[in-house]
Amino acid sequence: MVWLETKKIIIVVIGALLNALSLNFFLIPANVYASGFTGIAQLVSSILGEFAPFTISTGILLLILNIPVTILSWMKVGKSFTIYSFISVLLSSFFLEILPVKEVSTDILLNAVFGGVIAALGVGLTLKWGASTGGMDIIAMVLSRMKDRPVGTYFFTLNGIIIMTAGYIFGWENALYTLVALYVSTRVIDAIHTRHEKLTAMIVTKKSDELKKAIHDKLVRGITLLPAKGAFSGEPKEMLIIVITRYELYDLERIIKEVDPQAFTNIVETAGIFGFFRRE
Repeated sequence: MVWLETKKIIIVVIGALLNALSLNFFLIPANVYASGFTGIAQLVSSILGEFAPFTISTGILLLILNIPVTILSWMKVGKSFTIYSFISVLLSSFFLEILPVKEVSTDILLNAVFGGVIAALGVGLTLKWGASTGGMDIIAMVLSRMKDRPVGTYFFTLNGIIIMTAGYIFGWENALYTLVALYVSTRVIDAIHTRHEKLTAMIVTKKSDELKKAIHDKLVRGITLLPAKGAFSGEPKEMLIIVITRYELYDLERIIKEVDPQAFTNIVETAGIFGFFRRE
């Protein structure tokens, strides 16, 4: 357990460092903007530097924006997830402050693509290990527990505001390259983790009772149990079917590995749900 938590912290540190590298070496020098709260912090910092007599760095603004979201997460989501997510935000802000803003390439397209890829690697790894980079991920998780509506609309609206504001103030070419960075980062996150808000896990196991108890203790999700039989071995088994949010995927994977490493699990996208699905 200690080694598992240590690995999780290491992943969070790596994710935060990748996020800071993508911003300070690629996106910020090119005036190309990231998605979500990071993009807002970057945009506000640029506006202050352009029009105000003072400026606030992207790292400090990112930390300030995430404080109310962290409080919301603590009340609505859970302590463990919130702690790791806030550690991720703190480390991102720290790395953004200590790393110099340095232009690696003068090509804006290269900056947009590589900045988007590196940032997405950080976000994807962090999500895969059961934490988040804060901001919109936490808001999305809260909304996914409160409503069954897709939260992609909220992401799209926020990123649309970032793109339109950046285009109006700093030029539409930069706004279009921001769109490239957002598209690239989304595709990379898809490959590493998943963008699907809800997933269905079908678990074939010989330890259904132990697995049911462990899942209920950790996730408090409804489980459907079906009889199953190995076609080749003829062994009697059972299939557990459970619908989860993407933020619970890490916990489910850990439970299965601990209780029955031999279980066969198929994870598929869930397009919609009719009936009861626990939100709180």
